[in-house]
Amino acid sequence: MSMSSFFITNAKVVTLQGVIEQGCVRIENGTIVFVGTQAEAPAADLATWQQDAVDAKGGWVIPGFIDVHVHGGYGADFMDSSKEVLDTITKFHLSQGTTTIHATTMTQSHDAIERVLAEVYEYMNQPMPYAQVHGVHMEGPFINPKYKGAQNPAYMIEARVDWLDAWNTKYPGVIKQISLAPERNGAIPAIEWARANGINVAAAHTDATYDEIETAVEAGLNQAVHTYNAMTPLTHRAPGTVGAVLSDDRIIAELIADGIHVHPAAMKVLVKCKNNNNLVVITDAMSAAGLGDGEYDLGGLPVIAKNGEARLKDGGSLAGSLLTMIQAFKNMVNMVGCSVPEAVLLTSYNAAKQLRIEDRTGSIGVGKQADILLLDADLNLQSIWVKGNQAKN
Repeated sequence: MSMSSFFITNAKVVTLQGVIEQGCVRIENGTIVFVGTQAEAPAADLATWQQDAVDAKGGWVIPGFIDVHVHGGYGADFMDSSKEVLDTITKFHLSQGTTTIHATTMTQSHDAIERVLAEVYEYMNQPMPYAQVHGVHMEGPFINPKYKGAQNPAYMIEARVDWLDAWNTKYPGVIKQISLAPERNGAIPAIEWARANGINVAAAHTDATYDEIETAVEAGLNQAVHTYNAMTPLTHRAPGTVGAVLSDDRIIAELIADGIHVHPAAMKVLVKCKNNNNLVVITDAMSAAGLGDGEYDLGGLPVIAKNGEARLKDGGSLAGSLLTMIQAFKNMVNMVGCSVPEAVLLTSYNAAKQLRIEDRTGSIGVGKQADILLLDADLNLQSIWVKGNQAKN
């Protein structure tokens, strides 16, 4: 990667205000300093236009993707975190357009989770060369064995505020999201503790009723992990967790947009219900993402990847996905019928808003970090910049 000042010209630039045709973006030292039409570009810069311009050839300029729920990729799992593992995962997902990422843990022992927190804390306190790790998303261990999915029931326990408090003291700023079953004992105090400490809390792997979710929302629950998956379904007299997620605007819904975890029709229903910047597309990718069919590992459980699906060897439950954010983005456009600007909200801005980092990333605007993707007319990635540094393909 190299840091420089440059223009991107001849682009369809997607901003929060709309699409700028014949658009131009100027980046200086990792920051966006101009967004507008080429006709509006500063005249003084025109002399250097030819030397440092990237010609978008009429393609799309959009913000880098933000993936708040991802377990690994290219053969590496965040549960095995080391500098090398973190580099491998962040390099792979950056190559697929993800510029900000959450290292997502699994339901494991106290010590296994703490080791990841320690490794990520150290990694975040150095310059990060690839996708920027914004923190850790703890999926489990405070979840319900009834909806275990691909998580290990041997380590599922009631919420422990003492663990969370100790971890947050030892590794400040690392835990950014906790995903738990809000109906279990100890969950409400854990939700209150997390929200008081600026940490998002999502309903996950849960047997909660509609009323139990609403009680948790009153306590501060503000998100739902992989909506529809591993949660009580919607029926017309027992709306369940899914009914609460669909009907309560206070809940930010995650969606695994691979067309396998959730049928495209159910994806469309979710898009229609969550139309207030409260839907966030995720990959939930596991280590096999980016590799071919074969046998892999997800947080210690054996997984078989075949025909685009990852399933537990023992029992066949879906075990994370093989999805990448660029494919998820295309799926929202092609399977669901979102416009490109709508898909940008779902893959970038909404997550930035939920993480309270929308002032610096998640959209194309003056003063924002230059986390930028250039796509061709068919939405294929052409170039990727993170903090103004171009990723080498």
